Amino acid sequence: MVAGATARKLDNAAWLTAGALPRLLEVLDRDGEEARVVGGAVRNALLGVPITEVDVATTAVPEEVVRRVVAAGFKAVPTGIAHGTVTVVIDKHPFEVTTLRQDVETYGRHAKVAFGRDWEGDAHRRDFTMNALSVTRDGTIYDYVGGLDDLSYRRVRFIGDANKRIAEDYLRILRFFRFHAAYGEGHPDPAGLHACIAGRAGLDQLSRERVRMEIVKLLVAPRATPTLADMAEAGLLHRVLGTVPQVAGFENMAKAEAAAGVAGGPVRRLGALAVTTPEQAELLWQKLRLTNAEHERLTSMAQAWRSIAPENDQAARALLYRLKAEKFTDAVLLAWARSQASAHDEAWRALATLPTRWSVPVFPLKAADFIARGVEKGPALGAALAAAEEAWTAADFPSDKAGLDRIVLLAAK
Repeated sequence: MVAGATARKLDNAAWLTAGALPRLLEVLDRDGEEARVVGGAVRNALLGVPITEVDVATTAVPEEVVRRVVAAGFKAVPTGIAHGTVTVVIDKHPFEVTTLRQDVETYGRHAKVAFGRDWEGDAHRRDFTMNALSVTRDGTIYDYVGGLDDLSYRRVRFIGDANKRIAEDYLRILRFFRFHAAYGEGHPDPAGLHACIAGRAGLDQLSRERVRMEIVKLLVAPRATPTLADMAEAGLLHRVLGTVPQVAGFENMAKAEAAAGVAGGPVRRLGALAVTTPEQAELLWQKLRLTNAEHERLTSMAQAWRSIAPENDQAARALLYRLKAEKFTDAVLLAWARSQASAHDEAWRALATLPTRWSVPVFPLKAADFIARGVEKGPALGAALAAAEEAWTAADFPSDKAGLDRIVLLAAK
C-alpha cells in the first residue's frame, strides 16, 4: 500500500492486457521507473462504459520516455513536451504519456510545471476526484483523493478547494457540468456549483474553441437536459451562449430525435437550445467559433423551421429536395420540438423520417434541352434552367417525357 492511498483490484482488467497498451507499459514500467494508466480510462472501466482513449502517467522524464519508446520501435511525438506530454503511437494507436508533475504557477489556462515522482502529488493537481484514479498493469487501483467513493455515488467533485481548482483553469467550470451530465446523478455537488458561480467571470478569458469543445460534448451527454437546466438557473448558460437558453426546447429535441430514430447531434441540439432566428445563429457562430458548416446548419434551421408542418407531403418533398437530408432533418426536428405535438405524434415522425423513405431525385433537364428550344447561352439560359427546376419541383418531380417537355416549353419562353 502506498502511503496516503486507498488501493483495490480492478474487477475487469482485460483491457490492460489487450492491444498495444501492455507493450507501452512494458517499456515504461521498469528499470527504476513506474508507469500507470490514469484518468478517464480508469473511471470508465469502473463505471462499465466504453473506454475511448487511454492516458499514461510515468515517473520517467519526457526525454527518457522518448528514448525508451523510440528504442522499442514506437513513434514519439512531442505534443506537449514543456508540460511533460509525449504522444506515443503504436500500430497507429496514440497514447498520451505524461511525466508526473506539479503545477508551480497557474495562469487560468496555463501552468508552469515541475516534474517529479510523487503519485499522490500528481493526483492532487487534477480536477475531479473521479479523474484522479490510477491503475498499475497488474490491475491495482490507487485512489488518493476519495475518487472511488465519489464514483460509487456518481458525484463529480473538485479535488480540494473548488475555488482554487477553478482559478487554476477556468475551463473547469464547463468541465464540471460536462462531467456531471456524462457521469453524475442528482444535482451537482453544492460546493462545486457555488465555486462555478463565483468564478463565472473567468469564462470570458477562455478561448472560444475550448468553450465550443466542452459545450459540444455536454449537449450529447446522457443527462444533458437537467444539467443545462442547472446551468441556466445559475446564470452560467446565458453567459456562455450570449442568448436566453430554451432548455424545454432542448429536451423536446432530444425526445423528437429518439422518436424519429435519429442519433442525437450537438449542432441540432444547440439549435434547439439557442437558435430561433438567423441572427442568433450568427451570434453563436462568433461566440463559440463554430465551423462554417455548423453555422450553415444553424442558419438553415433558423430560416426553415417556422414554415414546416406535417400535413403537406408535396411541400415536404420539395423542402427535402432543397435542403438535402441533413438540413431537412434538422429543420423538421426543430419544428417538431417547438410544436404542440407530443413525441409520439405519428405525422411528425413520418415527416422526420422522410429521407429514409424517399430518395431525392436528380433534376433531369440539361442546358442542351433549352438550347434546342432556341434559348441563348448566358443569363437567359441560366434563368430558364432555374425557372424549369422551380416548376419541376412544384409539379412534384415528374419524370415522364411529356411532363418534362411542358416544363421546358414554358421555361424557354
